[in-house]
Amino acid sequence: MGYIPEHMLENLKNYKYRGADKSLVSRFVLNPFWNWLVTLWPLSVAPNTITLTGLSIVFFNFATLLYYDPLYLVERDGYSDPPRWVYFSWGVGLFVYQSLDAIDGKQARRTGMAGPLGEMFDHGCDALNTTLECILASRALGLGRSWWTVASQIATLANFYLTTWEEYHTGILYLGYFSGPVEGILMIVAIYFITGAYGPQVWENRIWTTLHLENVPYISRLPNIPLNEAFMVFGAVGLGFNIITSYINVLRATRQSHAKGGNNNLTARHDSNYPPLLLLLPFVVSTAIQVAWLSHPEFNHSWILHSASFVPFMCAWGLQFAHQVGRMILAHVTGTGFPVWDWVWVWSLLGAVDANLPSLLGRAPVFQTSTRNTAIFVWVTLAISLLTYARFVTLVINDITNYLGIACFTVRKKDERGVWRRVGEEKVL
Repeated sequence: MGYIPEHMLENLKNYKYRGADKSLVSRFVLNPFWNWLVTLWPLSVAPNTITLTGLSIVFFNFATLLYYDPLYLVERDGYSDPPRWVYFSWGVGLFVYQSLDAIDGKQARRTGMAGPLGEMFDHGCDALNTTLECILASRALGLGRSWWTVASQIATLANFYLTTWEEYHTGILYLGYFSGPVEGILMIVAIYFITGAYGPQVWENRIWTTLHLENVPYISRLPNIPLNEAFMVFGAVGLGFNIITSYINVLRATRQSHAKGGNNNLTARHDSNYPPLLLLLPFVVSTAIQVAWLSHPEFNHSWILHSASFVPFMCAWGLQFAHQVGRMILAHVTGTGFPVWDWVWVWSLLGAVDANLPSLLGRAPVFQTSTRNTAIFVWVTLAISLLTYARFVTLVINDITNYLGIACFTVRKKDERGVWRRVGEEKVL
């Protein structure tokens, strides 16, 4: 047909979503709210339309950042702080996004539109939101153009990759007692509200001083780092914990599969030639490419990091990541091999190699001979990444909707004659 081969499309009919949510906040606090919220949406509204509405709100929040702080300069750089209401709007917008993202599946079951297309679309929107919120949250924390923002991007994308990698190998989307989609988002919402109330400068306060623990024995021996850096350390610890729990879940699923003689559905669909741990390397490689490019011409004097090209660079990185995990999710719902390589990395790899030619071959870069040329290269990379991801999304949606006979943004299905009708009508006619 288009992007997805015929033999992969045939597996879509065997796909069934499986999830495990251990979050106490989700189960006992938010889920009752979500169950009420979904009833406010008419049955004529498609679940993917709800998801896209939430992402559109995030796009609006990002647009306010570009309007009030187009250069991504924080107060310590001598730039005036955006209006406080902007941070509050980010908090409200992110909470609304979380709520709409949570009820799209409920709406799908209400309308009879549940299926692999919904999971593909939901995860795609989540992947885009991950980078956008990382940029917004780093601005609210006063990190701005810094390696801390880059570290935040790496940790955030790594958590998303881990969850997708875990779901691919186990067939289950796990949400632990503390997960990014629930507690992680609520923490960022709180950060936005605190910044709105006190300004980004509040995160420059020292953690033990703020908690009045700087004179407490043992604690006083620990580094009294700023609150924003402490939040980064907390994120690193959380990432380490998620790596361990994800690996345990994958290891358990692999052992159960082998114990059953490799004849269960999971093994039949995911008979990868690579050990599960080895399939974490694609993320490591893609991240290394981005960091290598950012380090030009020197790690502490990056032309991209300390220029207006930083946000476009982060967006290009995020789009390439969305393409990467999108192919992973597609492999999951179609029961095919894990996508080890993604050709969209080639352009960033070219940028990284060109930027590091002085270290690699002892000669000057071919393209990035000045900050202006580097900026042009970054913007071209952003354009290529956007077009590549847009093409992927469009082709995949078209292939799945045509094959399964289920619309993406309307509550319609194909009847036995292949005519599109609203859900319910195809049974009556």
